[in-house]
Amino acid sequence: MAAVSVVVAEYDLAWPERFARYAASLREALGDRASRIDHIGSTAVPGLAAKDVIDIQVSVTGFEPFEPLRAGIEGAGFEWIPDNDDRRKRFFRLVGAGDRRLANIHVRNLGEFSEQAALLFRDYLRATPEARHRYEETKRTLATRTWPSVDDYADAKGDCVWALIREADRWAWDVAWVAGPSDH
Repeated sequence: MAAVSVVVAEYDLAWPERFARYAASLREALGDRASRIDHIGSTAVPGLAAKDVIDIQVSVTGFEPFEPLRAGIEGAGFEWIPDNDDRRKRFFRLVGAGDRRLANIHVRNLGEFSEQAALLFRDYLRATPEARHRYEETKRTLATRTWPSVDDYADAKGDCVWALIREADRWAWDVAWVAGPSDH
């Protein structure tokens, strides 16, 4: 496998619009099966530099039956990645011309830690400029290296991400944070 370079781009005002298009097709494909559809990850944080890949979280009340869920998401143009290591989610991606990844879908169970943590992390970065800056600096520093895979780059951000999640947990208590309404 060839080494990869990660490009961290300046925040793009088109990212929320891309999310909205993808979310609309997912909502049409999944209907009420999707309890929530949210824009997560760095592209969901105004002003934060990020890889140009939209992360979408689809929250469901259960993965089973999986085949209709899978068929709906695949019908919206996304590819299922069955060898995902994280058993708390089902993972799909959208790939464009030249094998460029355009979007990731993280299907998680509504109310579980990983589902709530993604929303909390996003909201904390939106509300806390200093935390957003530290995260961006970490990403930019790591992007100066080449990686065996994009997953290795993501893993390298782990210490920073977990430190920010601990801060976000304290912040959530201080501000009485709850997940707001679904983005779509």
